[in-house]
Amino acid sequence: MIITKIEPQRNEERVNIYLDGEFAFGLMKEIQYKYGLTEDMNIDKEYIDKVLMEEEQSKANNCALKFLTYRQRSKKEIIDKLAEKGFEDKFIENTLVYLKNYDLVDDLEFARSFAKDKINLNKQGPQKIKYELYKKGISKEIIEKVLDEDDNEYNRALELAKKKLPSYKNDDRNAIYRKLAGFLQRRGYSYECVSKVLKELVK
Repeated sequence: MIITKIEPQRNEERVNIYLDGEFAFGLMKEIQYKYGLTEDMNIDKEYIDKVLMEEEQSKANNCALKFLTYRQRSKKEIIDKLAEKGFEDKFIENTLVYLKNYDLVDDLEFARSFAKDKINLNKQGPQKIKYELYKKGISKEIIEKVLDEDDNEYNRALELAKKKLPSYKNDDRNAIYRKLAGFLQRRGYSYECVSKVLKELVK
């Protein structure tokens, strides 16, 4: 097969490749240059397949990089996103290797950052953080490691409870106890922590 024409696309980073007078495929310019594709060049199907594999891998890498632009992601989130976009497993696996080589995917650092945000911004307790990290595909070992680094659960729960307490001023002791316990448990605080807070505040 002969490359009879190479024309630029509207996207300046891409070109259209024509084989034997017919449009064949679009390609990133960098891949065109990498494989030395020029007009009047004679290429076979094996070479074309190699070029198109590189194009698909580049698309997968760029998709993941764009996904990571907004915030850190877990390994599972990246896998799910690429699968949703229709990339085959081999391209997804190669993309993960590519990202790891540039320290762009690290479930431990992701979990630490995620937990820190949930603690500082949302005042969440460890049980809720644990559940959310689990949904994001973080391993049990990493979750436990990250949560073990949080030594401020009680003080956080106490602060939240003190702010919430005035809203129960018209309730009796049993109602306050029940409502405050439910409030803290929904925020993800452990039974032991909630019990300690209630003992401190509900006399």
